[in-house]
Amino acid sequence: MASEEASLRALESLMTEFFHDCTTNERKREIAFFCCYLTFPEELLDNFAQQIGAWRLCLYFLSSTRNDYVMMYSLTVFENLINKMWLGVPSQDKMEIRSCLPKLLLAHHKTLPYFIRNKLCKVIVDIGRQDWPMFYHDFFTNILQLIQSPVTTPLGLIMLKTTSEELACPREDLSVARKEELRKLLLDQVQTVLGLLTGILETVWDKHSVTAATPPPSPTSGESGDLLSNLLQSPSSAKLLNQPIPILDAESEYICSLALECLAHLFSWIPLSASITPSLLTTIFHFARFGCDIRARKMASVNGSSQNCVLGQERGRLGVLAMSCINELMSKNCVPMEFEEYLLRMFQQTFYLLQKITKDNNAHTVKSRLEELDESYIEKFTDFLRLFVSVHLRRIESYSQFPVVEFLTLLFKYTFHQPTHEGYFSCLDIWTLFLDYLTSKIKSRLGDKEAVLNRYEDALVLLLTEVLNRIQFRYNQAQLEELDDETLDDDQQTEWQRYLRQSLEVVAKVMELLPTHAFSTLFPVLQDNLKVYLGLQQFIVTSGSGHRLNITAENDCRRLHCSLRDLSSLLQAVGRLAEYFIGDVFAARFSDALTVVERLVKVTLYGSQIKLYNIETAVPSVLKPDLIDVHAQSLAALQAYSHWLAQYCSEAHRQNTQQFVTLISTTMDAVTPLISTKVQDKLLLSACHLLVSLATTVRPVFLISIPAVQKVFNRITDASAQRLVDKAQVLVCRALSNILLLPWPNLPENEQQWPVRSINHASLISALSRDYRNLKPNAVAPQRKMPLDDTKVIIHQTLSVLEDIVENISGESTKSRQICYQSLQESVQVSLALFPAFIHQSDVTDEMLSFFLTLFRGLRVQMGVPFTEQIIQTFLNMFTREQLAESILHEGSTGCRVVEKFLKILQVVVQEPGQVFKPFLPSIISLCMEQVYPIIAERPSPDVKAELFELLFRTLHHNWRYFFKSTVLASVQRGIAEEQMENEPQFSAIMQAFGQSFLQPDIHLFKQNLFYLETLNTKQKLYHKKIFRTAMLFQFVNVLLQVLVHKSHDLLQEEIGIAIYNMASVDFDGFFAAFLPEFLTSCDGVDANQKNVLGRNFKMDRDLPSFTQNVHRLVNDLRYYRLCNDSLPPGTVKL
Repeated sequence: MASEEASLRALESLMTEFFHDCTTNERKREIAFFCCYLTFPEELLDNFAQQIGAWRLCLYFLSSTRNDYVMMYSLTVFENLINKMWLGVPSQDKMEIRSCLPKLLLAHHKTLPYFIRNKLCKVIVDIGRQDWPMFYHDFFTNILQLIQSPVTTPLGLIMLKTTSEELACPREDLSVARKEELRKLLLDQVQTVLGLLTGILETVWDKHSVTAATPPPSPTSGESGDLLSNLLQSPSSAKLLNQPIPILDAESEYICSLALECLAHLFSWIPLSASITPSLLTTIFHFARFGCDIRARKMASVNGSSQNCVLGQERGRLGVLAMSCINELMSKNCVPMEFEEYLLRMFQQTFYLLQKITKDNNAHTVKSRLEELDESYIEKFTDFLRLFVSVHLRRIESYSQFPVVEFLTLLFKYTFHQPTHEGYFSCLDIWTLFLDYLTSKIKSRLGDKEAVLNRYEDALVLLLTEVLNRIQFRYNQAQLEELDDETLDDDQQTEWQRYLRQSLEVVAKVMELLPTHAFSTLFPVLQDNLKVYLGLQQFIVTSGSGHRLNITAENDCRRLHCSLRDLSSLLQAVGRLAEYFIGDVFAARFSDALTVVERLVKVTLYGSQIKLYNIETAVPSVLKPDLIDVHAQSLAALQAYSHWLAQYCSEAHRQNTQQFVTLISTTMDAVTPLISTKVQDKLLLSACHLLVSLATTVRPVFLISIPAVQKVFNRITDASAQRLVDKAQVLVCRALSNILLLPWPNLPENEQQWPVRSINHASLISALSRDYRNLKPNAVAPQRKMPLDDTKVIIHQTLSVLEDIVENISGESTKSRQICYQSLQESVQVSLALFPAFIHQSDVTDEMLSFFLTLFRGLRVQMGVPFTEQIIQTFLNMFTREQLAESILHEGSTGCRVVEKFLKILQVVVQEPGQVFKPFLPSIISLCMEQVYPIIAERPSPDVKAELFELLFRTLHHNWRYFFKSTVLASVQRGIAEEQMENEPQFSAIMQAFGQSFLQPDIHLFKQNLFYLETLNTKQKLYHKKIFRTAMLFQFVNVLLQVLVHKSHDLLQEEIGIAIYNMASVDFDGFFAAFLPEFLTSCDGVDANQKNVLGRNFKMDRDLPSFTQNVHRLVNDLRYYRLCNDSLPPGTVKL
């Protein structure tokens, strides 16, 4: 005893020192060593038997110390013993532990710190997880007894919750059979447990309801209006829910919170059934009312003491916990028929709460009421509403007792009185779900469309109006000014942009349902703001340095700022609605769309003519960005109507209307002045994008003859003109190229004027590539006349433009691509000539290969076979093993990008149908397997690997006959004649590379390559081929099973299971008779008997679900047996 006492004191001292802030890591390592010595004094950790016997010392520590660190350390020893060594503990010791620990808990649970008590509970539950019911038959009975005894009710509830957490969904350290047994045992107890929890909650409620004083008439009592009568089935239900909320003492609140936590966890895994009784649901809703009881919260704060405030918070927490229980039930999509009535009752009771917290009266506005509620309660309530709309609305809407329109009224009030932006965003998501539901309902029942819309029309118009008001400073300035418009989130948008985008999505969805109402609501609001903007011209005065906006009063500037911000938002809204004016409804909504487009054209022209973007203002840091933004948004909104203009173009072609010509000409008059280096980038890019849309989407015949377009041509081809910023230059060149290359709609081939357009396009490309083509002689000159950096700038500027032109023409007609290549031909040849000179400049090589990759994807037919072969051969010659190694190993990410683009070019080559590029296959496969693969195989970095394996996959997929010669006879007599195998060494090497990739940690590469193998099997029957079936099949199955066992790629469990099935299904007999026994024989860490059990448990099912379930059972149990065996002392006899 004396030595135990001494060990305890030493351990206390060491543990206190270990956790002290000033203790160094070196000292902590020494202390850890001493702690082990104190617990296992004879041979430290080497003697396994000593470890198992250490529990007695730890039990003494637990019963004799009040040092938190020592108690936690001792419990950790027990936890380790039970979870990792329990099989090796002598049965007598197990009995003692099962007896001593619960006694210790019962004796000290009121004095132990909560975290020690909870840890001790978990250790006891861990024993139950291993031994209940066979060796620990009273485990669950003891928990029920604890709950039923008033003195130990809290302790019993903690044990119950821990049991639910640890036994219902146990970790992998149990066999599948034991997991299933535990779940069944728990399900057998569910009815009893729910009955006990219901009794506890009802008893507390009834006890305190009797003693609660009747309150005076107040906003929180006696609410039974028409809406409430509709929502609840009977007046008695409303009366029951209107009872005053009792004031609970601290102990009762604690017990109720534990009971609700238990219910929430139980509901997360038990099925919906009759065990969840109406009385339990009603009781939970009683407690949900605590969350919206402002009166109790106020009383707690008014009464002053911090204890009262804590009580107020606890009452709010009861509401949060009750809503968590409700949401766990709500989240279950599979609802038995007999439970639907319970669901309806839940909805009715929850919507009573919704009415309660959104009721407006003299004492509280809705918003102030929501502000006073616990933020967590509001979040839970919003979660409930989302679950109701997304999961159950379809089911509940058909009930006549449930008034959906009245519910929407409450949801409307709840949404637009949210105290936080996040709360408002969440509510907008709910409306989006509802609008999606309504849209899909109408599409599936077109005959009832009018009836459905009439039912919801008022609610939708109200929603639209309010959402539009919320994005306007005119109505919502205080809230909008709080939004951050600078910091970008993970989606690369600011808080303001997110707010606007989510709001406009709601507007667009209402527009889809009620186009006429939406337009008549939005357009007048836009008109009002446009009047202010268009009226600014009268306030422009000429000053010495230019033009100035003569609005200087602070209040006027603020009002102008708000109006411009609103106009910008409304222009985005109008642009978002463009899709609802095209297609089948073009004619019906033509008048509205034309009104919008004419207005937008007028606004853009106005902004460009009076140059508002360059005007001096009284508050330049605010008003100038506002004016630029409005101008940019007006261009973007007009661009959104390009598809409408294209449809109008085809109509105008038939009717030859001057109105359309005027629209396009005026738009170009608005765009052209903005294509200048003197214009801010935001505005310049908006103008460029609009020009691209006119050239690409609308394609009017007369576009090239408009003087404004001619002016742009002249500016871009003028060598002396200052170049635009890169992005703008690329966009403008794309637009000009498309004007000349894209076929005009509704015109026959002989009226397309291709000869003239071809000459003009050649002139355009010649002007754009002038400096680049002049580089060719320098490539072979011993001394460069131009500095390297200047050369790189020319290459970058030219290739970025040319690459974009090719990329945008790649999907067009053959004639367009022919003209494009004719214009580019010299530049392409220059690029090939320059390439060897820059092979060691990875940044230049990167850009050149990007250009060639785009050429191969879009214009390889036009380039012709000889030149294409020349390019491929040049690349193959240049990318020697040394060059590849230099790029991958020494040039960082840019060098790897170069190799990746080279491999992408080869991907295009190997996919080409026909025999033209087949002679390159041996060289390409050799390059992959003998040069690239050895360099990257052992590198942990994923660089290049994905592209290499994609190239190998494409090689196999598109050149299957290079490896397998299929004859007519073989295809007719499949199974009799095997396909003739060619190039077997190369095929085997590729398959081996795929197999090796499954042993590497990169999960993305693993997923990609598994998909490739499965695709080859689906398309080409890879797993059925003799070479794969006989030499590789079970090697792959073995690797995939080992991956599952080692849990290295757990996120892909399902995909791996399916792949194993597909491989095994080729030869089920061989899998069950040969592979499985061989696999089990090779498994280390398990004995012969365990291997037999594993083999017997793997049923010989041949359907996919059963087979994959057996695979995962095998993997789980193999891991479990290994864990068990690791915990046994040496020499243990295994039965």
